[in-house]
Order: sequence, then structure tokens, then C-alpha cells
Amino acid sequence: MTEKTSASAPELAGRTRQLVLGTGAFAVCFAVFGSVSAMMPIIRERLELDPFQVSVAIALPVILGSLGRIPLGMLTDRYGGRIVFAAVMACSVAPAALLGWVESYSMLLLCGLLVGIALASFSVGIGFVSGWYPPSQQGTALGIYGAGNIGQSVAAFGSPALAAAAGYSWGFWGPALLVLIWLVLYLLWARNAPVGTAAVKTLHDLMQSLRRRTSWVLGAFYFLTFGGFVAMSIYLPTFLTDIFDLRPTDAGSRTAGFVVVATVMRPVGGILSDRFSGRIVLLWVFPATAAFALFLACPLMSTFTIGALGMAAAIGLGNGAVFKLVPQYFPQAVGSVTGLVGAAGGLGGFFPPLLVGAIRQATGSYSLGFILLAGASIACFLLAWRFRPSDSAA
Repeated sequence: MTEKTSASAPELAGRTRQLVLGTGAFAVCFAVFGSVSAMMPIIRERLELDPFQVSVAIALPVILGSLGRIPLGMLTDRYGGRIVFAAVMACSVAPAALLGWVESYSMLLLCGLLVGIALASFSVGIGFVSGWYPPSQQGTALGIYGAGNIGQSVAAFGSPALAAAAGYSWGFWGPALLVLIWLVLYLLWARNAPVGTAAVKTLHDLMQSLRRRTSWVLGAFYFLTFGGFVAMSIYLPTFLTDIFDLRPTDAGSRTAGFVVVATVMRPVGGILSDRFSGRIVLLWVFPATAAFALFLACPLMSTFTIGALGMAAAIGLGNGAVFKLVPQYFPQAVGSVTGLVGAAGGLGGFFPPLLVGAIRQATGSYSLGFILLAGASIACFLLAWRFRPSDSAA
């Protein structure tokens, strides 16, 4: 019998503590992941990288961060989030520390790929947190957990500031130190929630979930909402330094503002989804995202700022809404299906930077990339319009 099945019945104070521990773990992991993009304007100058090389270096961590969510979600369903989350935090420290010594592009790509394990932590926390809350409160709880995105803001502001104050390497070592501290706290106090139903434990069980149309629909929604968040948060420092010639610290501060807005709106999306339904929230999110993407396509600081902050609010709401729907439709396989949906969201953060970098190199502008984002948002709106609870049937 695993620790997950032997846990005692949750009480209010106990489950609040577990929510805080899970959210903090996700935040420090996201800070490690975010340090790569936050430091990229500095790295670009140190290694003399062209726009496409920058795009590859920014996007590469998302590969492991996306695909790694699937096995980590399955392991969470089987063994519980406590041991899996602790292992992920431990594995995030080494590549983050090594990034402080990077002197070549190939080493940057390797360490960047490995640091993607920190991004993959998301599916672990969803399975860990959801078990502590009844269905009627899961939207709110998972929205609060998703606020761990704030770690990206910590990195966006803190990594360049640390690098300027204490030296280049501390832009990476600072987030790594945060992970080590939280790992100790997590091991001391984290506990798995008791479960009363069988969870997905094998690849065959996972394939059964894949046969359901709903898992693919939710994956498409998260591809746009979380993928849009990841793509914007990791590429925004580059946008701001390239388009508007801002200093890395100024670009980091503005990126931190984007992340804060998206993070604050995520639990709001969960609360609204508990009250009205995740689908209704998404029907407002996708048109708004399309409109703000067009603002981003206008290369003026005023329009770009409106577009960035408006999109942050919209996709933050969307992130909270999607993960109200996952435990609602897949209560016995939250971790595994979160892995699938989260992988789709992570890949949504992988392809746009590559595409935008190629567009920038070919046309000299990023505008076409934002126009394509608006089109993808309208496509998701049409899909959400046709999506009904009956679609969740096997």
C-alpha cells in the first residue's frame, strides 16, 4: 500500500497547509525554469547569439517540461505527489546551478533542456492538491495552486537584478537556492491526500483516457492558454529588448508585471468556474485573447503594453478554467490526464517562440506571429462553443 492510500482524512487546516506547500513548490520550480528566459538578453550578448538561436534556447526547456508531465502525472497517481514532487525539485537544482557556468551555446542548450524538469512539475501538483478538496472547491484550489506561476515573475525580476548585483552566475544560483530551501520544508510537512478510488497506474489505463474526446479538447484549450502564458513570459524580455531597446532589468520588471497579472487572474478563473462552469469562462477568454493579440501586433509601446497586460488577464482566467474541467471529467485520473493536458499546454509554449523567431528573422518584425495567435484564439472559441458536458462520455 502506498503512502497515498494510507493518509489520514483531510481537515481544513491540514489541506490548507498542503495547498501552500504544493503552490510554493510549483513557484520555486517555475522560478528555476523562468531564469533561462529572464537571463536571455544577457546570455545573448555574452554568447553573441542570433534571433533564431535565442528562440531555440528559450524553447528547448519546454520540450522536457511538456513531455515530462505525462510520466510525472502517472507517477503521481500511483505513488502520490509528495515523493514525486520532492524528486522533481531535487532534479531541478543541478542543471540550474550548471547554467551559472555556461560558456558555450551547446552547453546552454543541454542545461536548458534539463532545467525543463522544473516546468514538468505542474502535473505533479495538480494531482497532489486536487485530492485534498471536494469537487465543488477544486476550481478554486487548483486556481490558487496555479498561482505558483508567480515564480516566473520572481525570476523575471530577480535573476537580472541578482546578476547585476552579485555576478552573472547568481542569476541562476538564486532560484536554485530557493528550490533547495523549499525542498527541505516540503519533505518536513507535505503529506499525500487519502483517495477512495483507483487511479490510472499503467500505460494501458492512460490510453483509455486518450480515447476520450474531452482529453483532446482540454489539451487544445490549454495549448492556447498556458502555452500562450509560457511563450509570452519566456519571450517577453526578448521582445522588449529587441523591439523597444529596453535594458534587461527594465524588460525583466515589465515581464514580472505580465506574470503577476496572469497569476492573480488564475485563481479568479477557478472561482468563476466553480460558480458558472469552466466552459462559460472560456467562451469569454478566447475572443479577448484574440483582440489583445492584435494590440501586440502594433509595434508601439502603448499598444504593446495594453495587449500584453490584457492577454495576461485573459489567459490567466483561461488557465484556471481549464483545470476546473480536468478533475470534473476525469476524477479517477487527475494526475495522468493533467499530464496529457499539461503536455499540450507546454508544447503551446514551445512552438510559438520558434515560429516567432523564424518570422522575425525572415521579415524583421514579430507582428505576423501575433496575428497568427489571434487566429488560433478564434479557433479555440469555436471549439469551446461546440463543446458540451456530454462530450465527456467515453
